[in-house]
Amino acid sequence: MNRTGIEAALNDLLFNHDITLEEAAERHFTPGYRQRTDGEWADRAEFLDHIDHLRGIVAGGRVEVHDELYDNDKYADRHTCHITKTDGSTVTMEVYVFADLAPDGRFHRIEETTLMLKGSDADRNIGSAR
Repeated sequence: MNRTGIEAALNDLLFNHDITLEEAAERHFTPGYRQRTDGEWADRAEFLDHIDHLRGIVAGGRVEVHDELYDNDKYADRHTCHITKTDGSTVTMEVYVFADLAPDGRFHRIEETTLMLKGSDADRNIGSAR
């Protein structure tokens, strides 16, 4: 089985402009995908609206995975997103993820909590902004 992980998914969603948002989503997320970020649920369409918004304000960055665990169809990780925005400002977010993987290895559900380490007050909701 070919399993996705948060680093591959975020790199394709945010930083790989050689593929479309829909191609990135198909690669890493099931059609019934749902995500809860800091207590707020989003369905796949709302999640993709969020990523589309980020693609418009993110100039580049990288994902640093600190801890990652696969246990059959369960996934957990702790990672830091280092983002440079198109206005030149930077945001650093630490993220804690618990997820369910579909039988094909794609994310079916993610619940995450974010902690802003660096950035402006306006960037506090970057994990769910649309």
